Amino acid sequence: MLDGCTPWPEEFVRRYVREGYWQNKTLGELLEDTARAFPDKTAVADGARKVSYSDLSRLSTRLAVHLLKQGLQPGDIVLLQLPNVWEFVVVFFALHKIGVIPVLCLPPHRHTELTYFARLTGAAGYFLAPEFRGFDYLAMAKEIQQEVPSLQHVIAVGEGTEKGVSYTGPWLTEPDETAVPPDFLARHRPDPFDVALFLLSGGTTGIPKLIPRTHADYIYNARQCAEVLRCDPEMVLLVVIPAAHNFPLASPGMIGAVAVGGSVAMCPSTDPEKIFQAIQTHQATFLPLSPALLITLLNSPHREKYDLRSLRFVCVGGQKMLPELVDRTWAAWDYATPGHAFGMAEGLVNLTRPGDTKEVIRQTQGRPASPAEEIKVVDEEGREVPPGEVGELLTRGPYTIRGYYKAEEHNRVAFTPDGFYATGDMVRMHPSGNLVVEGRRKDMINRGGEKISAEEVENLILSHEGVLNAAVVAMPDPILGERTCAFVILRLGRTLTLEELVRFLAGKRIAKFKLPERLEIVEAFPLTSVGKVSKKDLRARIASKLKAEENLSAGAKAN
Repeated sequence: MLDGCTPWPEEFVRRYVREGYWQNKTLGELLEDTARAFPDKTAVADGARKVSYSDLSRLSTRLAVHLLKQGLQPGDIVLLQLPNVWEFVVVFFALHKIGVIPVLCLPPHRHTELTYFARLTGAAGYFLAPEFRGFDYLAMAKEIQQEVPSLQHVIAVGEGTEKGVSYTGPWLTEPDETAVPPDFLARHRPDPFDVALFLLSGGTTGIPKLIPRTHADYIYNARQCAEVLRCDPEMVLLVVIPAAHNFPLASPGMIGAVAVGGSVAMCPSTDPEKIFQAIQTHQATFLPLSPALLITLLNSPHREKYDLRSLRFVCVGGQKMLPELVDRTWAAWDYATPGHAFGMAEGLVNLTRPGDTKEVIRQTQGRPASPAEEIKVVDEEGREVPPGEVGELLTRGPYTIRGYYKAEEHNRVAFTPDGFYATGDMVRMHPSGNLVVEGRRKDMINRGGEKISAEEVENLILSHEGVLNAAVVAMPDPILGERTCAFVILRLGRTLTLEELVRFLAGKRIAKFKLPERLEIVEAFPLTSVGKVSKKDLRARIASKLKAEENLSAGAKAN
């Protein structure tokens, strides 16, 4: 196992292999198997561009050979930050064919997060799109290189002439794979039971922690999700939310689609009309979404303009889908089954099944995809609670990690001595055997599926010279579920507006989705009985204030 990672105990390894959960196969080999079975079938589509499985296999091999020639080696770690484009799939499998380990970064991540990831891992390279949604990633890459000496390789998709940058476009047209021995890549085959990639945690205590996933556990993760959701070669997965998220990547995601010989269609835009166009063009059957994006689609006036009847399954993850949203989805698309994917990049994935009753789908967030997944619902003392009572969800299994990367102190809190991961999710067991999510124990804001650490934002606000104290909490939002509200106590004689605060925080170069969307200036914070800031009271205060403003607005319109 890679240094800095916590391995599964040997007895669990033997059991997972013996019982068939883990296979002696890499992610690169998974693609090769499917390319042999479905050579001419479309593997990935992006607009008018279609890449067959045989072409995807050849292009990923070609890129892998070029990367080795550039100096990347098995065991090197790289940052992978690409939007939803066909090259994401090529780069992803090319890296896994030679054992280079990607950190799956999201397009909104900026200098602060990326520099931290690069320093922590000693990253040797950075894969990026030169520009996306008006942001210059190449300029940011040069800044990060100045601060992280290990980051020698900057590799951009497409074509270009920027000095110090390699471009995949020319490489993918040069058949270098024909100039090396047939067993060339086999010599660089990674260990299927070692780390294949790093996902990102929700970041409850600052910048996200890195989650090491092995080839064996991640393939099982995707395969098992695909099996319980009855995915088959007719599956056409439309990737709308960032492909680097665990949900569209492997729950069942892109890897699950490859495992069953299905197709993946990439959509880099979250504009409703472009999503509808993509569904119609690619005849998408499987649509993973956040609740916020689903609400946006259902509210769009463009929905009726397109033929969406290819849809078979609309799966919502990242945030709880309320029963009313399930009902709206069924009413709008009676040919598609809505479902929940309640899981975590750390491992456990709970799914509602296509065969579940409507009431179970409305009321629950699913059950573990794997029969080998062990779960407990416990109280604050770690004792299991009776069925139906609320407690914290603990889990252990063949695709749930045993520790974060280089985070020994945090691992002692996040994992029990016998290897259960304490998820921080408060749940109860439904009579059906499914789980019902009741909230979070940890201090985190869930903004449309993007997790925001209150502590991280608070620490940045406290660096403002005019701020004496700060507390960041979630405030309810009908579309995103939650948005960020900053309560601030100012130093004597100072003033601060939301615009000034946002401008200050943007200067810290953090992801845009982390910026507060409301500022409340107060003289003091409510305190708990032990003298801590009562965020429960602050959340109640802002919720009440929003409700009062809503009522006032409604009254004004009525008059």
